[in-house]
This record gives sequence, C-alpha cells and structure tokens, in this order.
Amino acid sequence: MRELGYRVVDSIIEHIETLRSQPVTVQRSRSELEAVLGEIPEHGRPPEEALQRVVRDILGSITKVDHPRFYAFVPGPGNFVGAMADALASGFNVFAGHWLAASGPSAVELELVEWLARACGLPEGAGGLFVSGGSMANLTALGAARFVKLGGHDPAATIYFSDQTHSSLPKGLRVLGFSLDQLRVLPSDENQRLDPEVLANAVASDRRKGRRPFCVVANAGTTNTGAVDPLGELASYAHAEDLWLHVDGAYGAAAVLTERGRSLLEGIDKADSVALDPHKWLFQPFEIGCVLVRDRRHLAATYAVRPEDQAAYLEDVGRIAQEELAFFEYGIQLTRYFRALKLWLSLQVFGQAAFREAIEGGIALAEAAEEAIRNDPRWELVTPAQLAVVTFAPRSSCEVAASDAMVQRAVEGLMADGYAAVTSTQVRGRSVLRLCLIHPDARLEEVKETLNRLARYAGV
Repeated sequence: MRELGYRVVDSIIEHIETLRSQPVTVQRSRSELEAVLGEIPEHGRPPEEALQRVVRDILGSITKVDHPRFYAFVPGPGNFVGAMADALASGFNVFAGHWLAASGPSAVELELVEWLARACGLPEGAGGLFVSGGSMANLTALGAARFVKLGGHDPAATIYFSDQTHSSLPKGLRVLGFSLDQLRVLPSDENQRLDPEVLANAVASDRRKGRRPFCVVANAGTTNTGAVDPLGELASYAHAEDLWLHVDGAYGAAAVLTERGRSLLEGIDKADSVALDPHKWLFQPFEIGCVLVRDRRHLAATYAVRPEDQAAYLEDVGRIAQEELAFFEYGIQLTRYFRALKLWLSLQVFGQAAFREAIEGGIALAEAAEEAIRNDPRWELVTPAQLAVVTFAPRSSCEVAASDAMVQRAVEGLMADGYAAVTSTQVRGRSVLRLCLIHPDARLEEVKETLNRLARYAGV
C-alpha cells in the first residue's frame, strides 16, 4: 500500500510540475481508447502495471482544465493540498451524512458554510451544505424556494430568470417537475443583465392572468460574459413582491472575498439563497459546490425526513440531530462525501489572504487582456472584463455568418494546436471568443501569444 501510495503522489507531482509544458487538450477516439484499455481482467495484475496504464492511457487522454493556459469554459485550477485532502477523505472512507457518523467532518463543514455565509453578508441563522457543484446547489435552493413559497407543486407557479442564466437552472426545474410554460426566460439588456423593469412587467402580467409568481433567479457572474445582475434592485423588488430571490453565483460569488468583488456583487447579502462553487474560483479539485440559504431552517423544512416518514432506521440519528446538525436533512443526499475537507485544509495551509490575492489576480489579468485586445487591430472587444471573463471577435467587415465561421476556425485551430484552450459563445446574436482567466498561474504573455495564434487560425 505504501509503495502504491508513493507512486500515486509522485505521479500527481510530476503532472503539476510539468503541466505548463504539456498540451492543454488531448483527445482520442473511442475505438482507439477501447483498443488500449482492453477487457476487464478476470484476475488482477500488478498495481505498478495498472497505475502506468492509468497515467499513460487514461489520464493522458484528457483536456487539462487545471492547465494555466486553459481559458475555456470555467477552469478548474485545483491545488495539491486539496488533492491530498481528497485522498484522506477517501482513504478514511468518511460518511458525512450526519453527526453520529462524522462529528469532526460535520464540524468542519459547518465552520466553512458559516464562513462563506458571512463572506456573502448573510445574517445570523443562515446555513447550507456542500454538494457536487452549481447544478446541485441550484436544484437544492430551488426546491427550498418552491416549498417555502408554494408549499409544494403548483401548476400555476412561475419563475423568472434572464436568457444569460446557466442551463443548470432550467434542468433543475425540469427535475422538480416544472413545465416549460412555467419558466419565464426574460431578455437581458445590452450589458447581459436582467432588467428589473422587464422583470416587474412579466410578474405583473402573469398575476393578471391568474398565475402564481414565486421566485426570481439572478446571476452573480454569468458563464458567458461574467455579467452581474443588479442584485440590490432585484432583491428590493423581490422582497416587496414576496418572491424568493436565488442568486446563482456558482462562478462569480467567491469574488465576494475581495474588496473589488464585494463592490461588484453588492446586494448579494439580500438573497434568500446563493449557489457558489469552490471548485472554480476557490481553486479546489472537483467536485465541491455549496448552497447557502438565508434561513437554514428552510432547508430542513424542505428535505428532512423523520422516522415516522418511513425512515425508522434513522431513529438514533434523529435523536442526535435534535441537538447537532445532520447535513442529510439539509439536502437530497443521505450518503455524502466529505467534500469540505479539501477547502478546509487548503485554507489552513495557504490562509485566506492567498485566496484573496489569487482572485484579485484573475480580475486584474482579465483587465490586462481586455487592454491588449483593445489595442490590437485584429480584434474587436465585445464585452469588457467582468469577474475575469472577457469576450472578443475578429475585426472584420464580413457578414455575421462569415465572422462566426472565423471564430469557429480559430477555436478548432487552437484546439488542434494544443497550446491553449479557448471556446466560443453567443453574445447579441453572434459568435465570439471568450477568455476566462481565473488560474492563479496564468500569465499575460501567454494570453497575448494565444491571441496571436487565434488570429492566425481565424485568418485576420
């Protein structure tokens, strides 16, 4: 066991130390990988041989989202301390569902949830739990919103969000049983933000038709452009109209730890619930998301199942839960992984200041990239740097279709190149290129080289 453990750690360290020199993307066909992987053996093979195959064939065929030149989607920088924490949590096989099984892990999770709630400015009595990621955090929050505001399923209920909202929201609502005619996808303004007046008009219209508005979803850093909805205005309106305000901050909410971020996210403290992902801008290995609720009792009211509700085998757990918190009663999972350990250990080793500096560095790098794009005649800035995201397109007199084709060629060329990873998105009806620059080890000179390569592949 010790020999295998040392070799695993050595493999991880070698990956981290050589990461910058590795290609960002490696893709192989299914047929090629099936030929390499072969059949599941009837009898085991030496661990050394199996580990070599893992590193060479399986982990050698991935897009490295922890690469400092991975600018696509939302990077997952991770960190070695967090990876070792995951090894400990798995090695000790922690069941983090309730206090009876995991008093120490529960105390750690509770401490971190309260720390994040304070950072967001939520009041005493706020709470939450760690989940797999933003999709599950949004689903958990929306389930609580429905229970608190509606008492359960209501075919007349309506929920409101902008056309910039992440796809996990409509997916979660589908899981909760909402139909398409209950979802109000509102057009965003020229800055990709939800307009409070547009929202108010939609709510008023639905109420005149006998519908039952109950929830508004606001964005704290959209995936497309990093835009932040006017959280304070939306909160004032939602509370005046007795609507639940959920803030999807899976990407951007962690910026609240910094002074700049608090200013950009002003009003997040008025939310009824918040989703955020430590595996994004808090640099943790996948997967760790978090849902925070203004009043933690709303989670228990929504998800707790008592012994009389066909869970008699949890009777002993229930007695303890009356005095100590049981996280399985705050969300969907009973069997829960000890996700909190990696964030806790990372904070213990690096300290809060290091995280603030890394977040601030990402914001500053995106602003520097914006300046480079503005000063480059080959590129047109489409949206300015917002929470470390900037979008741009080839400067061209071509029609939209031709410009979109240039963007696609640039993405495909860079992907095949392997130097960096950049993806496209849609802004105002056109394809644009997008940089997400949250990796603590990303460098401006490499961003500029990426711009040069994109220009070459786009033909500008």
